[in-house]
Amino acid sequence: MSWGTELWDQFENLEKHTQWGIDVLEKYIKFVKERTEIELSYAKQLRNLSKKYQPKKNSKEEEEYRYTSTRAFLATLNEMNDYAGQHEVISENMTSLITGELTRYVQELKQERKSHFHDGRKAQQHIETCWKQLEASKRRFERDCKEADRAQQYFEKMDADINVTKADVEKARQQAQLRHQMAEDSKAEYSSTLQKFNSEQHDHYYTHIPNIFQKIQEMEERRIVRIGESMKTFAEVDRQVIPIIGKCLDEITKAAESIDHKNDSQLVIEAFKSGFEPPGDIDFEDFTQPMKRTVSESSLSNSRGDGKSEPKFGGKSKGKLWPFIKKNKLMSLLTSPHQPPPPPPASASPSAVPNGPQSPKQQKEPLSHRFNEFMTSKPKIHCFRSLKRGLSLKLGAGPEDFSNLPPEQRRKKLQQKVDELNRDIQKEMDQRDALTKMKDVYIKNPQMGDAASVDQRLAELGQNVEKLRLEVQKFEGWLAEVEGRLPTRTEQARRQSGLYEAQNTSAVNSCAQDRESSPDGSYTEEQSQETEMKVPATDFDDEFDDEEPLPTIGTCKALYTFEGQNEGTISVAEGEMLYVIEEDKGDGWTRIRRNEDEEGYVPTSYVEVYLDKNAKGAMTYI
Repeated sequence: MSWGTELWDQFENLEKHTQWGIDVLEKYIKFVKERTEIELSYAKQLRNLSKKYQPKKNSKEEEEYRYTSTRAFLATLNEMNDYAGQHEVISENMTSLITGELTRYVQELKQERKSHFHDGRKAQQHIETCWKQLEASKRRFERDCKEADRAQQYFEKMDADINVTKADVEKARQQAQLRHQMAEDSKAEYSSTLQKFNSEQHDHYYTHIPNIFQKIQEMEERRIVRIGESMKTFAEVDRQVIPIIGKCLDEITKAAESIDHKNDSQLVIEAFKSGFEPPGDIDFEDFTQPMKRTVSESSLSNSRGDGKSEPKFGGKSKGKLWPFIKKNKLMSLLTSPHQPPPPPPASASPSAVPNGPQSPKQQKEPLSHRFNEFMTSKPKIHCFRSLKRGLSLKLGAGPEDFSNLPPEQRRKKLQQKVDELNRDIQKEMDQRDALTKMKDVYIKNPQMGDAASVDQRLAELGQNVEKLRLEVQKFEGWLAEVEGRLPTRTEQARRQSGLYEAQNTSAVNSCAQDRESSPDGSYTEEQSQETEMKVPATDFDDEFDDEEPLPTIGTCKALYTFEGQNEGTISVAEGEMLYVIEEDKGDGWTRIRRNEDEEGYVPTSYVEVYLDKNAKGAMTYI
C-alpha cells in the first residue's frame, strides 16, 4: 500500500491532508500548553490555600495547634503543599517532554513537507513542459503536411495547364518537393519528441511521483507516530507523580487517624483548669426573722470577733462563687453613679413625707478626692491596691509572676518561663565555651588573633548567665510556691523580709472595690505578693483579694419605684425592704444590698433609711 501507486493523481489532496496533519499537531501542542498552565495555576492556588490556613507565628492560632485535630489539619496543609509541588512537576515535564519537543518537530516537519511538495511541483512542471513540446512538434508536423499537400496540388494543376510556361511548372514542382521535405522533417521531429515525452511521462508517473509521494507518506506516518508517543508521554507524566501524590494522601489519612479525642479533651483540661475548688453549700436564709437586726448581728466587730459571717453572706464558699457571678465593674464600685440622682416622682415628692429632708443635689466627688480618701485612711490602702490592680488589668500589663492567673495556669506559665530561661542560659554558655576555645587557640597561636580581644565578650556572657540564673531562681521560687514545695510564709515573716505583704483574705478593713472578681473577669488567687516598699505609679497589682463583703449598717424601705439603668445602680420596687451597706456621703446616693449578688446605689430621696445605733446612730433619711 503506497501513496505513489494508489494516489498518483491526488497531489493536491495530499498537500491539503499533510497540512491538516500539521494543524492537528499544533492543536495538540496548544492543548498541552493550556494543560501546563492549568497545572501551574492549580499548584499556585493550592500553595496559596495552604499558606492562607497556616498558623501565623507568635499568634494565638499557633497555640491551638497542640491539639491532635489541629495538628492533623496542619499536616494536611503541609501535604497539600507537597501535592501542589507534584502538579508543578507535571507542568514542567509536559513542557519539556511534550511541548518543547513537539514544537521543534513541527518546525522540522514543515521544512520536510515543503521540500517534498517542492520536488513534486518541479516534476509536474517538467512533464508539463514535455507535453507542451510534444504538442508544438505535432502542430508543426500537421502544418507542414498540409502545406506539402497544397504545394503538390498546385504543381499538378500547373503541370496540366498548357498555357503555363515550362519555367512556372518547374518552379511549382520544386516548391512541392520542398514542402514534402519539410513535412518529412517535421514528422521525424514529432516522432522523436513523442518518444521522449512517453519516456518522461513513464518516469514521472512510475518513478518520480511515487518516490515523492512515498516520502510524503513516510513523513505523515512519522507525524502520526510522534503524536501517539506524545500522548503516551502525556499519560506517563501523570503516572510518574501518582505514587508521590498517593503518599501525600496516605500521610493525610495517617494524620487523620492520629487524631485522639481523649488526648484533646485532656489538653482542654490542662489549658483551662483553674485549680480552684468548686463552691460549697450555700447557707439557708431565714426570712422569717425581722429585718432589723441587733448590733451583734450587723456590726463589723462582732462578726469578726465571732469568726462567723452573717447568714446571708457567711461561709468560705462565698469567696469561691466569683468565677461564675458577673459583678459590677471596678469604677462603679469605687464611686457612686456618674450623674446626680433623679428627683423622686412629682406625685409623691419627699416634701410630702413628714419630716423628710430633701436629698442633696451636689455633684459627685471627683475621683481624685476618692483617691485622697483612700490614701489617708489606713484601712482603705488595701482598696487602692485593688484599684491599681484593676487599672493594670485594663491596661493589659500582666504581673511578672503571673499572679493574675488561676493556680494551674500560673504553674504552667511559670514552668514555661523557667524552661525558656534555661534555654537562654544554655545558649549563652555555648557562646562562652566557643569563645573560650577561641581564646585558647589565640594564646597558642598569637598570629591568628589577640586573645585579649575576647575577654570583654566573655565577661558580658558571664554577667548574662548570672542574671539569667537569678531570674531562673526567682521563677523557680514562685513555681515551688505554687506547687506547694515551699511552706507558705506568714504575714509577719513577709513584712519582716521587707519584700512581700500577705494578702488579707479575711481583712476587717475590706472595702467596696475589693470584689471577688477582677474588673475584666480574670481569675485571682488566694494569696498575693506585694512589696511594702514604695511602689511606682505604674507598678500595679494584678489580682483581687478574696475578701468578705461590706457589713450592713442598717436597713431601708423603698418609698418609690426606681429603675436602675446606669452603671452601678440597682432597681428597687416601692415598699421593698433592703440592707444599707454605705450611707449617703453628700452626693445624693445611698448604697444598698438586696442579696449576695445584687447591690448598688439608689437615690437617697427614694428610700427611708434605718441605721443601726452602734454603726451610725439613729439617723433616718427620708
